[in-house]
Amino acid sequence: MKKVIVVGAGMAGLAAAYYLEKARQVDPSVDYLLLEQDRRTGGKILTERSGNFVIEGGPDCFLAEKPAVFRLSRELGIYHELLGTTEKNKGTYVFSGGRVHRLPEGLMLMVPTKIIPFAFSPLISWPGKLRMGLDLILPRRRGEGDESLAGFVTRRLGREALDKIAEPLIGGIHAGDPEEMSIQASFPRFLEMEEKYGSLIRAMLAARKQPKRSGTGKPGSPRITYFMSFQKGLGQLTGEVAGRLDPEKVRLDCRVAGVAREDDGSYRVKLASGEILKAQGVILAIPAYEASRVIGDQDPLAGELLARIPAASSATITLSYKKSAFPRPLEGFGLLVPQVENRKIMAITYTSRKWQYRPAAGEEDVLLRVFIGGARNQHLVTLDEERLLRLVQDELKSILGISAQPGFYRCYRWVRGMPQYTLGHLERMDVIRQRISLYPGLYLIGASYDGVGIPNCIEAGNRAVEEALIYLGKRAKGL
Repeated sequence: MKKVIVVGAGMAGLAAAYYLEKARQVDPSVDYLLLEQDRRTGGKILTERSGNFVIEGGPDCFLAEKPAVFRLSRELGIYHELLGTTEKNKGTYVFSGGRVHRLPEGLMLMVPTKIIPFAFSPLISWPGKLRMGLDLILPRRRGEGDESLAGFVTRRLGREALDKIAEPLIGGIHAGDPEEMSIQASFPRFLEMEEKYGSLIRAMLAARKQPKRSGTGKPGSPRITYFMSFQKGLGQLTGEVAGRLDPEKVRLDCRVAGVAREDDGSYRVKLASGEILKAQGVILAIPAYEASRVIGDQDPLAGELLARIPAASSATITLSYKKSAFPRPLEGFGLLVPQVENRKIMAITYTSRKWQYRPAAGEEDVLLRVFIGGARNQHLVTLDEERLLRLVQDELKSILGISAQPGFYRCYRWVRGMPQYTLGHLERMDVIRQRISLYPGLYLIGASYDGVGIPNCIEAGNRAVEEALIYLGKRAKGL
């Protein structure tokens, strides 16, 4: 019997356990155990319901660019439950200078591709627009060292583009500080564009000419949009994965104290309770700061480097209102709030507009999701719930003009929940991987390391299991 212990039951750990269960169905000599210190599986994916409302405490979508979620949902029999955004409501707005501005049509990521809408947008000043246009003639960067997101955007498009577009639009994905974020680790695609085309604008214009994948497939298949979820929320995915596991192979409320490799090549996993577990392989699907604690005694250098991967704290507050509470109709999917505005919130998602095809409590009900915290305002996450709610209501009143009390609200805090790929991240990961490779059968996966997002976590879980099975001399194909 060959046993693999998976530590952590977030998306990456659940995916690893799922593929181990698939392998066990083919080869009963494969065994596994999934350990999770929380009392539930799913990690940052947390979906709840209030009446007919679907409430996401963590992420509310995944990007459709990568196939991992589609492939897994087909295996689970929930592909038909995939849900695209309500495209008729599509649009992103930015709060700037005390006013709400729509991002101009043709803006791809942070790069303008249509002259007329961009020229007439009041979001960027004329000097700022002219500076962004210089991207067409500026030379490529010389040198191969790491560069911050802020440095890259300012160099190519100017400071105003960073402050009003890139920081809220891209930095908000990671809740990070653009001055500290590594462009190489976070957005390598931009560097590839610069290298290939010499200009971000030229690169995006070329991308626009590429044939677009149709948003509709076979009759009865889901509409594919840039952002995707499930009818019952992202928790439908993690719930289905967890439901495929053998309940006897899952232990919740189970904290791992340390992992060590024995002289015979096996692994000793010590629990906080003092219990010792043995396995031939270990997959650590936990944040970097937890992995540092778990393997620090086995490899102090790896532990030290893992501890250098920071994670920002954030919170989401979901509130419901009646349409009559809004002095003006909402437009788009939501509103971004740049750091330069010195507000207390990062963004507002108009949940009931973004996912309008999902049933709500009623036609007159509006669901909002507010984001606070991030790398620059982590202290706000520690406010007690009453003060946090008051802060959010004050911001909603100032920005959207809402004076009414919410019908209900839910608050979710994610302390150290957002991994930060800061300058030097790739170099740190190279050394960490070198150290981990000294311990065959030990694997490190999750959002802290090689890519955030649900598809990346699923792919990492699949890849780790394939490598583990090959190491253990088991058949790994077809997972």
